[in-house]
Amino acid sequence: MRRFSEIHELASRHKGGEDALERLLQKPKSKAELEKIAPDRWLSEMTRCVFQAGFNWALIDRKWPDFEDVFEGFDVNRWTLMSDEDVERLAGTGRIVANIAKIRSVGANAVFLNDLVREHGSVGAAFSGYPPERYIDLLGMLKKRANRMGGNAGQIFLRRMGVDALIFSGDVVAALVREGVVDKAPTSKRDLEAVQDALNAWRAESGRSLNEVSQILAFSTGPH
Repeated sequence: MRRFSEIHELASRHKGGEDALERLLQKPKSKAELEKIAPDRWLSEMTRCVFQAGFNWALIDRKWPDFEDVFEGFDVNRWTLMSDEDVERLAGTGRIVANIAKIRSVGANAVFLNDLVREHGSVGAAFSGYPPERYIDLLGMLKKRANRMGGNAGQIFLRRMGVDALIFSGDVVAALVREGVVDKAPTSKRDLEAVQDALNAWRAESGRSLNEVSQILAFSTGPH
């Protein structure tokens, strides 16, 4: 496993220099910023990620105003009470993708988010309570307690909301394999722990966020 300075040099070379690379890097929100995000916005983005998983992202984006309208602004208290009648009505609107399992996920995730608010005061406080050194634990919690938030859907959701997050994209996995951290996309407990150890080492060396480490790893694999 190389020092992160060498990986950064690779990424800089592919992106036309350090300044050009820095302009591309997305940084996470602060704890205070995350705590200000209303529960309905967390539910909205969770739902978008669920519906985009395995589907045409652009189509979901085009339909998103209809999703916001049909789901009544994703009011969390409203959707903790999702009924079978709600599911049938929503599936029959013709305005959203009529995937019953994904529609039901809105109710399940509303309950999950309400639980986080009750336990931690806010959704943002719950997610920011996991330091980068425990990122794999955060992914595990999301997979266990939320609905359809395992794998890349959960990782993309966290990144979009501004949580400090690494996404196991094809390029990131390729970089981790190249560095000898894992030999394939990490799914086992051992591989995930190996990834966390590598991330901790690279963050300690570079002082960078997981967002930045993730993106630099991806850019280090070649031009995009």
